[in-house]
Amino acid sequence: LGIINVRKMEFLTFSPENHCFSEFLDGSDGDEEEILVCGEDLELNPFDGLPYSSRYYRLMKEREELPIWKEKCTFMESLLHNQIVIVSGDAKTGKSSQIPQWCAEHCLAVRPRRAVVCTQVLRPAAVGLALRVADQMDVNLGHEVGYAVPFESCCSPETILRYCTDEVLQREMMSTPLLPAYGVIVLDDVHERTVATEALLGLLKDVLAARAELRLVLLTAPHMWRTLRGHCDRAPLIRVRGTHRAQAVYSCSTHSEPFLAALRLLLELHHTRESGDIVVFLACEQDIEKADQMIRQEQSNLNPDLGELIPIPLYPTRQDLTPKPPREKQKSCKKYRRKVLLTTSSGEPLVWTKNVTFVIDVGVGSRKVYNPRIRADSVLTQPISQSRAEMHKQILGMAPSGKLFCLYPEEFLSKEMKAETPAKVQESKLTSMVLFLKRMDIAGFAHCDFISSP
Repeated sequence: LGIINVRKMEFLTFSPENHCFSEFLDGSDGDEEEILVCGEDLELNPFDGLPYSSRYYRLMKEREELPIWKEKCTFMESLLHNQIVIVSGDAKTGKSSQIPQWCAEHCLAVRPRRAVVCTQVLRPAAVGLALRVADQMDVNLGHEVGYAVPFESCCSPETILRYCTDEVLQREMMSTPLLPAYGVIVLDDVHERTVATEALLGLLKDVLAARAELRLVLLTAPHMWRTLRGHCDRAPLIRVRGTHRAQAVYSCSTHSEPFLAALRLLLELHHTRESGDIVVFLACEQDIEKADQMIRQEQSNLNPDLGELIPIPLYPTRQDLTPKPPREKQKSCKKYRRKVLLTTSSGEPLVWTKNVTFVIDVGVGSRKVYNPRIRADSVLTQPISQSRAEMHKQILGMAPSGKLFCLYPEEFLSKEMKAETPAKVQESKLTSMVLFLKRMDIAGFAHCDFISSP
């Protein structure tokens, strides 16, 4: 009889406040695991050589319930025999967390052993995914699983799975164009059409031609898989759908003040006493801050029997990675009844809670567009695209009775919204992209295989 105490999830760069916040979102208790080993019935983690904790098996049951899980064998077979694999899936089907782990298993079985890198469009998404995946793999963040974002890196020479922003990988390509440290490169959120992701996609086709052993995995929303297959010479496609289809409820007319309408609807839903968390998609990050303040002020006027509304602001572009819950409430954060996640139309990757039952969508969003005539960026508030509206609906794919409340009429969806969000490479200032291509000894845009021409 032997007793082994294994400490899992040493949060190397996270403060206690951020650790509490991770518990606040996913319900983990944050306690260290103790493993009681009897005899020789001991399963070892192939990534760190230590015994699996009991938490690993609990999380494995949750992972097996994800819609992506039943495609694991198909994906591993496709990855073994093809250089490019495309995975098209609804939001919240588990592709961003599970696919990179399967790629790490692939690299573990291949010699020489190389690492896996997975790009994210949003900085908070890269950090949050690294945190969750390290927990699911039962390894320490910063060792076997790490992240690299602008001005911050949490990796080591032993890191086999690294999450990073697409801009970080693009800069790494400037010093090592063939990326020899990686056996599999995963480009996530390709449908966001950022400048860095589009450039990587074009340049990596040449890297694949030079390195036959390299694998490229593209993760995208369903509306873009045909475009990607045409761009990638009919690469194999794996399609994943959510478990449930949410009900969409549309307004009778457009609201002159969609921000206030969203907050009124939020309070009405809370008064119905129906269980479940709420996601609110607002127009801009200023609205997130304003909504956070207004909900906290309104809290004192609510009936205590309804439970508390806990606003959680999720900023897609801010440098602070995670918001901090009030200090005096950290110890009792598990007792909160309903969480309200406030984000913008592009903040869908930041929504990770499992108990979302309601989504409120204002139908408009702010985006930055470069005007070459005045040589300056302009911030435009416009209707979101139809594909973006569908992704907001897909967040409820795991909720059997989820409802999407659209603060616009149904005809607004077809008449005012474009089918897809325009590629950033067609509406952004490209000075940095030109310098990057020059550094890569590429003569011009015509020599880089973009999906859409700049």
